[in-house]
Amino acid sequence: MVLSSVLGFPRIGANREVKKAVEAYWGGKLSAEELTKVAAETKTASWTSLKERGVDLIPSGEFSLYDHVLDHSAAFNVIPKRYVGLGLSPLDVFFAMGRGRQADGVDVPACEMKKWFDSNYHYVVPELSEETDFKLLYNKALLEYNEAKALGITTRPVVLGPVSYLVLGKAAKEASTGFQPISLLPKILPVYKKLLSELKAAGVESVQIDEPVLVLDRAADLDKQYATAYAELVPVAPKLVLTTYFARLDTNISFIAKLPVAGLHIDLIRAPGQLDEVIAAIKSTPVVLSLGVVSGRNIWKADFAAAIKQGQKAIAALGADRVIIATSSSVLHTPVTLASEKKLTAEQKDWFSFALEKAAEVATIASVLSGSQDAKVAAALEANKISIAKRREFEATSDDAVRKRVAAITPDMYNRKSPFATRKEVQAKHLNLPKFPTTTIGSFPQTKEIRTARAKLGKGEISEAEYDEFIKKEIEMVVRFQEKVGLDLLVHGEPERNDMVQYFGEQLKGFVFTQNGWVQSYGSRYVRPPIIVSDVSRDAPMTVKWSSYAQSVTKKPMKGMLSGPVTILNWSFPRDDVSRKLQSQQLALALRDEVIDLEKAGISAIQVDEPAIREGLPLRRSDWDEYLEWAVDTFKLSTAGVTDATQTHSHFCYSDFGDIFPSIQRLDADVISIEFSKSDMKLLQTFQQYGYSNQIGPGVYDIHSPRVPSEQEIIDRLKTTLSIIPDHLMFINPDCGLKTRGWKETEASLANLVAAARWARQNA
Repeated sequence: MVLSSVLGFPRIGANREVKKAVEAYWGGKLSAEELTKVAAETKTASWTSLKERGVDLIPSGEFSLYDHVLDHSAAFNVIPKRYVGLGLSPLDVFFAMGRGRQADGVDVPACEMKKWFDSNYHYVVPELSEETDFKLLYNKALLEYNEAKALGITTRPVVLGPVSYLVLGKAAKEASTGFQPISLLPKILPVYKKLLSELKAAGVESVQIDEPVLVLDRAADLDKQYATAYAELVPVAPKLVLTTYFARLDTNISFIAKLPVAGLHIDLIRAPGQLDEVIAAIKSTPVVLSLGVVSGRNIWKADFAAAIKQGQKAIAALGADRVIIATSSSVLHTPVTLASEKKLTAEQKDWFSFALEKAAEVATIASVLSGSQDAKVAAALEANKISIAKRREFEATSDDAVRKRVAAITPDMYNRKSPFATRKEVQAKHLNLPKFPTTTIGSFPQTKEIRTARAKLGKGEISEAEYDEFIKKEIEMVVRFQEKVGLDLLVHGEPERNDMVQYFGEQLKGFVFTQNGWVQSYGSRYVRPPIIVSDVSRDAPMTVKWSSYAQSVTKKPMKGMLSGPVTILNWSFPRDDVSRKLQSQQLALALRDEVIDLEKAGISAIQVDEPAIREGLPLRRSDWDEYLEWAVDTFKLSTAGVTDATQTHSHFCYSDFGDIFPSIQRLDADVISIEFSKSDMKLLQTFQQYGYSNQIGPGVYDIHSPRVPSEQEIIDRLKTTLSIIPDHLMFINPDCGLKTRGWKETEASLANLVAAARWARQNA
């Protein structure tokens, strides 16, 4: 019999109950006990729903109030010293590590965040050193297994594996020079043995042990560490299913196949070509193969015929008892359920599959492969066949005008008219900015009043004219504040925008939108990705109206704000019938028109944000060159149509840029702004190594935390930065947009930023 499996589930709740409860707790409106109750109700709903849909292997232990890697650190006593001895409860220490804390005499910054592989999910980076004292403070996997068991539901606990956990960590400040976190493997393994032995004693049959770094090139150098780890863990543990996702195993399968684990999961959505190689490698072993044939990352309905074909190949080689049908990864990256969508057309709804629908898909595919004669299974199989055929028919249509325009792109369209050195002189005279110019990344706080006005417009409770007047007042208020605090290059604050990608998707052809398609980005920050369903084009200007209005109420230069083509693509659910390159080119041409229109309207600085360009980098280095070529080219295509006098900006955040720094230089933006504050400013080493000829704004404080940085803290950061970056290239700005912050902390933080800039002008 072929079993079905879901590797992980959204932890936000069908109606974002967890977000609301967590933020209420932070605001002092909900007790820890009440928060725990909401979490328990959400887990119960998830487990029950998966069981009702026929999933055999239901995940537990992967739920989190903030981030599963942070949970792992907290449980394993990987708590940096700055969070110890503050008189905080374990829960408040947990949240302080994730978002910082500045209250009741406690002032600590947050830990660093990074993108989870090539997704838009952010994890909290473990800080490790020789002094790290691993302890199992609590067994979260066991607690949740027992929680589900009390409901009559048997689950498969999910645990982040030891090698991946260490590799995903970083050397703490107190670590010795050259320290590598993987060197702590002998110290952490006893804690894993305790965790797993407790699960075995509780009657757990199997454990999903996630080792996602196995899809990376660097895993090839970790073969001995993997052999050591699993030789120790397997004898004391339940059956271990080694789980990988997001890319292919490639040559790493040669040592993986020798590990004494009970099962192996592979991602056949991202890497369908690896199936034959993996089957050949494990055929002579007793290892069970879990096939990720239903996407955990995208929202398109699975093609049952294609998935069944893959399953049949595995069964023919291994036998049905050695095959599991699963989602490709956790479905954390998709919305909870299509049942919440009331405005999608029947045709559109038939294209998609969210988390709960994906659960039903893996159960159906497994049933078919098990030889089920159930009429409901047969009906689901036939309905899927009809649905996929209709979608393929829709996908075959295209917008000839858009396709012809892409085909007509010429090499000179990628390049500005003059080199940066020439442009810099022209822009200096045109913008007349001081030394160390100050600016922000774009957005200002999205208040309750702004969200209420937007909701009223959507419900028809206020007219378009009334809404426009409200937005004008908000923009003027933001402009006046920036003038008052002393910023040099202003922004309009983006009060009219719901999200930096959704806002543009709503004004472009080729997108559809959900009502409740929320996906976790980090902590309590959720996004609602638009869905690209057909060729993309722009019918009319999207931002000119509000940027022009903002410029009309100030004499200071105003910066227009756009999201870049690669970011719009990566932060949407893209098509899977055409290449990402083609989709990005179409987006770039639409944005090129917008950039030119902004310049014509008198906007002299235009920021085209590409925070997702590093995120979209393929996980295998051999795939990098092709991606970087079209990703950089499409950014340049979107920005290169303006005159030398217009200053182009771009923003990047929470990524490692060392490996792709030459490509960042090739973007040829006049100014880039990069997150520095949470990464111990380690990017300075990259700048020191490569140099950077254009202007740069290293983020001087962390906007993802509510704490206000002092003036001296920002000055100290500037001093460090100026030891590497020439002062004539420096902008001063926060490390990201201010949308999620409150006004009180925003005002205080920016006042300190401007004061630090004054210090720099006088002393640097």
